[in-house]
Amino acid sequence: MLGNAMPARTFLLLGSALLLTTAALSQKSVHGSAQAPSSTAIVPGTPWRAGSQSLQAHSGGMIKVGNTWYWIGENKSHGSAFYANSCYSSADLVHWTHVNDTLTLQKTGDLGPNRIVERPKILYNARTKTYVMYMHIDDPKYAEAKVGIATSPTVCGNYTYRGSFRPLGFESRDIGLFQDTDGSAYLLSEDRKNGLRIDALSADYLSVTKTVAMLPDMEAPAMVKIHGVYFLFCSHLTGWDTNDNQYATAPAPGGPWSPLVNFAPAGTHTFNSQTTFVIPVKGSGGTSYIYMGDRWVPKDLESSTYIWLPLTISGTSVSMAWHGRWSLNAAAGTWNPLP
Repeated sequence: MLGNAMPARTFLLLGSALLLTTAALSQKSVHGSAQAPSSTAIVPGTPWRAGSQSLQAHSGGMIKVGNTWYWIGENKSHGSAFYANSCYSSADLVHWTHVNDTLTLQKTGDLGPNRIVERPKILYNARTKTYVMYMHIDDPKYAEAKVGIATSPTVCGNYTYRGSFRPLGFESRDIGLFQDTDGSAYLLSEDRKNGLRIDALSADYLSVTKTVAMLPDMEAPAMVKIHGVYFLFCSHLTGWDTNDNQYATAPAPGGPWSPLVNFAPAGTHTFNSQTTFVIPVKGSGGTSYIYMGDRWVPKDLESSTYIWLPLTISGTSVSMAWHGRWSLNAAAGTWNPLP
């Protein structure tokens, strides 16, 4: 979430050209429903559906189990306060089915009425055979600044909530998770007073052991490893306004990290979106990396849309161009622009 005094959402549109483009496209193709089943088109900024329902997985994360993708995110169908963390499945990253609400509104506690539960992310711990969910936990004034943990033996099951805490005693708002190829895992945590932390997790992923790196104060972190290089994507803190999100690279999670630079054209405000996750899509024809962003509508969060765009990566350089309509072949790990 974007924010200074309070993490926030954003909804400002880029301009008349982009407005006309996305509006015209939305009349022709609604992602996941109006398209024919064989369609692989992704139309950023238009409504996404899961069957007959609006797809509610804001600020979410992605995990692949076998040949199935699972998207877990915030269900905002009842406004800004916590209602549920919903889980959807897909075989192709285009057509989605609602599976379960992994966490739901409770009578009291962190998951009770008027609570803030944001940016759920999930890792699978092979050692304990457990799916571990981290999320931002807060009160309506964003004063608690904690992380919450929940676990489940299945990816889209009913998660058991284990409580919340401040990692290593520090504030934590927007969070991300990263799992390295050796099974080690890291919490990416925005600590308003100190900066963006990269904290190592314990072997069971249920606690934080130490801080391995500290970057300038940014939020909405997402990390991916590509050919031995670590890429960290994040957003500035600019209240309700969008901004040009940036990225840095390092040879290890502990750094040293390069200076932060833009990956979308300057002034586009990351095509009016905020980073939430980067999906590696590995297939028979190669590997593509897909940027997942949220385009927030604060006065009607249920109607907030998703911005998915392919990243172009060369060495340690990343760029992202606008594609009003593009095709993803998840089995091949390839994508193509569409008219």
